[in-house]
Amino acid sequence: MTTITLAVLVPLLPFLAAAAGLLLGRTATGFVRPLAVLPTLTSLVFAVLVAVRQGGDRAVDAATELTPTGSVPVELALHIDGFAALTAVLVGVVASAVQIYSTGYLRDDPRYPSYAALISLFTSAMLLVVYSGDLIVLLVGWEVMGICSYFLVGHYWETPEARAASIKAFLVTKLGDVPFLIGLFALATDAGSFRITRVLGAVAHGGLDHPTLIALLLLAGVAGKSAQFPLHSWLPDAMAGPTPVSALIHAATMVAAGVYFIARLLPVFEASRAAMTVLAVMAAVTMAGSALAALAQDDIKRVLAYSTIGQLGYMTGALAVGDRGAAVFHLLSHGAFKALLFLAAGVIIHAAGTNSLAAMSRMRNLRARVPDAYWTMTVALLALAAIPPFSGFFSKEAVLGVAEHVATGDTGHAPGAAGWIVLLAGLVTALLTAAYAMRLWLLAFRGRGAEAPDHGRQPLVMTAVLWVLAVPSLAFGLAYGLLPDWFDGRDLTPLLTTSVLGTGVALTGGIVTYAAWRHTTALAARVPLGAVAAHPEGDAALVEAEAIASHKPAYGTVAAASDPADPARLLLGPLHRHAALGFHLDAVYAALFVRPVQAGASLVRFLDREVVDTYVRGAGALPRWLGAAVRRAQTGNVQTYVSALLAGTVVLVVAAVLVATGA
Repeated sequence: MTTITLAVLVPLLPFLAAAAGLLLGRTATGFVRPLAVLPTLTSLVFAVLVAVRQGGDRAVDAATELTPTGSVPVELALHIDGFAALTAVLVGVVASAVQIYSTGYLRDDPRYPSYAALISLFTSAMLLVVYSGDLIVLLVGWEVMGICSYFLVGHYWETPEARAASIKAFLVTKLGDVPFLIGLFALATDAGSFRITRVLGAVAHGGLDHPTLIALLLLAGVAGKSAQFPLHSWLPDAMAGPTPVSALIHAATMVAAGVYFIARLLPVFEASRAAMTVLAVMAAVTMAGSALAALAQDDIKRVLAYSTIGQLGYMTGALAVGDRGAAVFHLLSHGAFKALLFLAAGVIIHAAGTNSLAAMSRMRNLRARVPDAYWTMTVALLALAAIPPFSGFFSKEAVLGVAEHVATGDTGHAPGAAGWIVLLAGLVTALLTAAYAMRLWLLAFRGRGAEAPDHGRQPLVMTAVLWVLAVPSLAFGLAYGLLPDWFDGRDLTPLLTTSVLGTGVALTGGIVTYAAWRHTTALAARVPLGAVAAHPEGDAALVEAEAIASHKPAYGTVAAASDPADPARLLLGPLHRHAALGFHLDAVYAALFVRPVQAGASLVRFLDREVVDTYVRGAGALPRWLGAAVRRAQTGNVQTYVSALLAGTVVLVVAAVLVATGA
């Protein structure tokens, strides 16, 4: 088969599997799992073949006009360069891992057939975004992912958390999609085409009349889809869905789509230095804020969710300094170790006997019970913390290196201020990332929480997938020397300065967190657990301090179910409460948008009920009153009728005389 035929089959096979799964439903129970796994695996094989044939050389392009539009044509087009080829392989690897893993994780779920079909549709939509050479076709995949996320996040629709999370994810991403759509049409109007190659050609020749406006409109959509500040608040709540869905969304599909889109159209954003500065600020705020929030979370999946937001901030930071090679390198590396982190968390959650959530403060003795998750999650956390030689070190260093290069000498593609913003925020985030990675590891595997019931060994398909994903999490970064041919020739070799700085701050963050954990553990050993549980803050240090100040023993009567040795409170101090609530961004949105909309709805309801309905009721009441008056005149008595007739005749005669006299 030709490369183009293979490329068409890559998104088509998961789509056909999704269509068959949704149509057949539970009627073909024996075929549900093969129908979920085999097409996705085949699509992965074809994506690898496309990548091998493309080989980082000249992009593969093909197009056919879908329908005449009379103005800017819409074409079913492919544009496969090195970035697209490798990103499609990542999507195929993670989607295949998720489908295989889900056969064990959701083996007793009655809604597994629809779940598997939606995962296939999600995968197909992302592959369409990756390979598409036309912006309208890309938009189709973009929106299909949005509706798939709505259904998958709300998979456990019996719980109010899942229902609320699915609606929030849909609405917040749609909030960004509205300006995104306007930006796409403005871009096509200026460039005269929706074809990506022609758009880039127009940009190269200065053909954009409104580059800043277009870039900012597109950034709004990217902020929503890739969960960047200020439209990131939906992603932590989306953890109410099944854990494999979280792995797919965070590692290879929805949130990666926005970063990939900017990488694909980076020259459009580079045409506006103001847009690049806005992108740098957005990345910096996202990185640092999400890392602080991750350090304060108790649920293991919310920690990983905020971690994803921060790592996406690194990618958008690389794009803000004009280097899509570093951004996509970190996208690929992050996809491997973040999928591993979520799926390992799924093993922990499965072992705890819950559906989707697990509080780290309530974990105890898990290292011995889930050894596969322990070792593979350790690898993934080291990659997340960017400790050499794990993959995250090389990809994160590529981001810091290019930021340092732009900061010390304006390259012309991005302002020097953007380089400094990304570099400083990246170093602060590296410190915080190592801190929350160490905290997660300590609380999950060395915690003092309540002992959860032992549900036995986890299914082999789940643990086997963890070890498969551990390989790229450990070794993918070492491929930095092979990737320049795929990434516009950009040298990804680590720089000494940023390597030392990045690794140094990461080690500092991990060591300080470990020391804080030892300190809180020692305090917890001297303070009865009941006192900690009864204390409103649940903090051993506060319990002991208050006991000393009041000269009373720190005793309580409530048995503690959670681990009092959480270093986050000690590290964050008074900031902890605000960070745990995501810095109250949801409350801000409620005050700015939700409450005014609710007040407006109440006003409309009042006007409809008291004003509009009054006229409607009056229009019905007047004929009813007239009818009642006429009905009373119909007595059925002939004498009454004759008397009324004579009276009327007299009135008419008198009126006629008066008129004649007046005339």
